[in-house]
Amino acid sequence: MLHVKNLNTRYGPIHVLKNVSLHVNQGEIVSIIGANGAGKTTLLVSISGLITPVSGEIIFEGQRINGISPAKIVSLGIAHAPEGRQVFSPLTVMENLRLGAFARKKASEQEIEDDIGEVFSLFPRLRERQDQTAGTLSGGEQQMLAIGRAMMAKPRLLMLDEPSLGLAPKLVEVIIKTVVDLNSKGTTILLVEQNARKALEISHRAYVLETGRITIQGPASELAEDSEIRRAYLGKDYRDISER
Repeated sequence: MLHVKNLNTRYGPIHVLKNVSLHVNQGEIVSIIGANGAGKTTLLVSISGLITPVSGEIIFEGQRINGISPAKIVSLGIAHAPEGRQVFSPLTVMENLRLGAFARKKASEQEIEDDIGEVFSLFPRLRERQDQTAGTLSGGEQQMLAIGRAMMAKPRLLMLDEPSLGLAPKLVEVIIKTVVDLNSKGTTILLVEQNARKALEISHRAYVLETGRITIQGPASELAEDSEIRRAYLGKDYRDISER
């Protein structure tokens, strides 16, 4: 579904992504793990068109999308729930969700209403808060809204950037379960997640990004057993915890 080939992205003189190549097959959950500053968010914003790479190719379902506007990329079937939620704080939950469908010009009002209903079934809390302004929601509720807003675009590929960051453990479980549920219903997921343990538990494959380069890749189950990855990202007691 997605091929990234030898991607290089810069912020001015700073070379952030260095010949990054990866692929995401239809129906997969693929995780990108790595330390802060490794370039994970830059990779996602490069794919979604928010920053233009200096070289390399991004191919989605056979079409090269380098240089295409973010709005067009959304209309092609890629949605991005960004790091930090970035909901429209002065607008209500319902208004945020409707804005998520802005690229679906041919969708009927009934289709939009049905899709809002699906979001509410995933996140019942949002139904309760539908008339509340997004800025007054808790962090967990804002994360639910960010994911729900992205889902309103009806993406075939959903990119999630640090969806569990800053959330209480119980809410982390809710978000992780939602990712699995969305994937089981046919949405392909590219996941950047600071909780590497959870990411590897639910992913089919994973990549490790270090200082702008892919250093390790493979089945998530194999990466979870790699001693260097366990030491760097999972903690020394990962095996014991996972088997309790």
